[in-house]
Amino acid sequence: MQRRQRNVKILATLGPSARTAQEIEALFEAGADVFRINMSHTDHATLAELHGRLRELEKSQNRPIAILVDLQGPKLRIGKFKDGKIKLKKGASFRLDLDAAAGDETRVNLPHPEVFEALSAGHTLLLNDGRIRLRVTAAAADHAETEVIVGGKLADKKGVNVPDTILPLDALSEKDRADLNRALELGVDWIALSFVQRPADIAETKKIVAGRAGVMAKIEKPAALDHMYEIIELADAIMVARGDLGVELPVEEVPPWQKRIVRAARRMGRPVVVATQMLESMISAPVPTRAEVSDVSNAIYDGADALMLSAESAAGEYPAEAVAMMNRIAETVEEDPSYQSLLDMQRIEPEPTTADAMMTAARAVTDTIRIASIVCYTTSGSTGLRAARERPTVPILAFTPVPETARRLTLAWGVHCVLTEDAKDFDDMVGRACAIAQREGFARDGERIVVTAGLPFGTPGATNLLRIVYVGRD
Repeated sequence: MQRRQRNVKILATLGPSARTAQEIEALFEAGADVFRINMSHTDHATLAELHGRLRELEKSQNRPIAILVDLQGPKLRIGKFKDGKIKLKKGASFRLDLDAAAGDETRVNLPHPEVFEALSAGHTLLLNDGRIRLRVTAAAADHAETEVIVGGKLADKKGVNVPDTILPLDALSEKDRADLNRALELGVDWIALSFVQRPADIAETKKIVAGRAGVMAKIEKPAALDHMYEIIELADAIMVARGDLGVELPVEEVPPWQKRIVRAARRMGRPVVVATQMLESMISAPVPTRAEVSDVSNAIYDGADALMLSAESAAGEYPAEAVAMMNRIAETVEEDPSYQSLLDMQRIEPEPTTADAMMTAARAVTDTIRIASIVCYTTSGSTGLRAARERPTVPILAFTPVPETARRLTLAWGVHCVLTEDAKDFDDMVGRACAIAQREGFARDGERIVVTAGLPFGTPGATNLLRIVYVGRD
């Protein structure tokens, strides 16, 4: 496989349109770097099947491929109606309660007592992806009386959003726990946690994961925005999940929040993914709208580590074409001279650590003299992430002997991962860096590369060495 000609990474969701080995390979060839499996629509047998196909693809391509399992989270849904659906009129009264009987135009079952515990008069309830808006007029332990603010059609089992309060819900439902355990048994690389409300949600999941995968916090609830920095600090990566965020927030507030989250994650050195409806029209059309192209471009200009396709690749009519389109947009944006200028304007101050000082120095070298690439020897992956945080003007090669590290780093901006033995000594470090940089197409004879490593070799997080090397001469 040819190296990617871009820094931003592409996540592709698997589903009915991309499930066979041939379909998955087509997504990879089109540009997908990380593959998402959405547990809202996947059983354990299918999870194992997709995992196996991705690991076979990894072997055949001889390239680390990351697998992200996205947990469903605690989904709130109403019950059923006598006729399957109703129509709510603005100004009408509507009751939600624990009664399991079929509903009508006056009431419906909401089988979540924890919601009633958290509601107060004046709170808002959003149904059917925000299309129906209710205002609570009175609440008790077993029901809530509401006034219809925005009416419309409402059918069985539609979702409920509660934007005004933190719900007393566990971050992981019973289904999530079972899905998480199966994903960890298989050895997936990233776990995405849905509907994060508080830092404790991340802490609970990380305790279960115990380092076996990276934990990605999906920011999609207003409550999470109140604890944004604490959540980012605890998580291993962040996703700006604009779908539910756009339901619970006024839609005009989503773009500025997207930029704030991306900047905060970059500042704290966490990979950040922008997701949802990026090329939505390509679910049924071979080309996107101009507005969608601009949306994707803006996320790249903001310096996001990765962009995600959901239904476009999972259930659309043009899955590979959607990935290829996103790939072309990314390559074009990154060729724009203003792209690097914008990244430079957002330059992040290094932390007062030796490793940060070394990566800042590596970036300074590439800005001063002609360098082909930066080579990082890394065991835990932290050095690769530090290099990506600098957003250098040259590609980053991350060498690691740990397959799990190589896979997780495929999510990070500009990082090309290579699985190789750790350097035995100084000469081996230099020779290996030159040989692999040439082999992978990141340097030619006579060009210079910057090599960073830690002494003693193989010590995680001990980057303390920087060497400028002439390829073919050292």
